[in-house]
Amino acid sequence: MYNHDSMLVVVDTNVIFQGLDSSKGASFKILELLFQRRINTALSFPVICEYEDVLKRRKNLERLGLSSKEIDDFLAFIAYTSYPFDPSFLLRPNLRDEADNIFVELAFVSNADYLITNNIRDFALGNELKIDNFQLITPRDFIKRWRKK
Repeated sequence: MYNHDSMLVVVDTNVIFQGLDSSKGASFKILELLFQRRINTALSFPVICEYEDVLKRRKNLERLGLSSKEIDDFLAFIAYTSYPFDPSFLLRPNLRDEADNIFVELAFVSNADYLITNNIRDFALGNELKIDNFQLITPRDFIKRWRKK
C-alpha cells in the first residue's frame, strides 16, 4: 500500500519517452529516481496501456534503439514498482488531447502531488477542468523541487 507521507507522482508518456531517448536532462533523471525507488509513482491500467502503445510504435522502437521485449521488461518494472489505482469513474476534463485525460484521472483518484509532463499547455489552456488537488509540473521544475526536498 502507498505510504501517504511520501510524495506521489503521475508521469506523462512524453516524460517516459524522453527519458528513454536521452540520458541527459530532467526526464532521464526522473527515470533514474523511479528505478532507484526514490519517487513513488501512481499507475492505472489505461496509463500503462498508453505507455505501451506509444513506446512500441515501430518508429519509436527504432528511435530508442530498443526491442519490443526490452519495452515489455521496462513496463513490467514500472508496473511492479508503481502503486496501482483504478479510476472507477471517468473524469473527462475535455483536454485537447483525449489521451491526456487518463493522466488527470489517475492524478485525481490517486491524490498525487504532481503530474509531471512536458506539455503543461495541453493540460492548462482552454480546458474546463480546474486542478486543485495536484500540481502540473515540467520534469525540469520537478527535479529542482525534488532536489530541494
